[in-house]
Amino acid sequence: MNAAEEPVDVIDAAGNTIAVVTRGEMRRKRLPHRCTYVLVFNARGDLFIHQRTATKDVYPSHWDVCIGGVLAAGENFAQGARREVREELGVDADVTALFPICYADAVTFAHGMAYRLDHDGPFVLQAEEILYGEFVPLAAIPDRLARAPFCPDGVQVLEKYLREKNPCAK
Repeated sequence: MNAAEEPVDVIDAAGNTIAVVTRGEMRRKRLPHRCTYVLVFNARGDLFIHQRTATKDVYPSHWDVCIGGVLAAGENFAQGARREVREELGVDADVTALFPICYADAVTFAHGMAYRLDHDGPFVLQAEEILYGEFVPLAAIPDRLARAPFCPDGVQVLEKYLREKNPCAK
């Protein structure tokens, strides 16, 4: 089954499932759905970032600060996060829940859950989704954001993570 045919839960404002549609229909109609975002840090505190393939259904060829994706119909956030880490990085590892997040723009409407994974690799990157990945010091992220397109939902997750880690930051 290709990604566009995968069943996805459509949810209401409270996060309750109200329908199941294909991922393709969810994208075409910009329907609200669940997804996961996983910030991956190594032992030095560097963040894993990666460039998405040109075939991704949203933000193709963009860089991303999070591993993750759309939940399958009936899947919960923790199951989805572990599955995405396994699929995209090739590791079976526990993730730590951080906070819920909602992101909406002209192309997507996602109710998500953010997680943290501490892992030094090595990773086996999923070729269908990731072109390249690397660990980057957090201090270098603003420069990277200024030089290349990044997935805006992942950036929102990172910004919230950094604010909550340092609540006095703007």
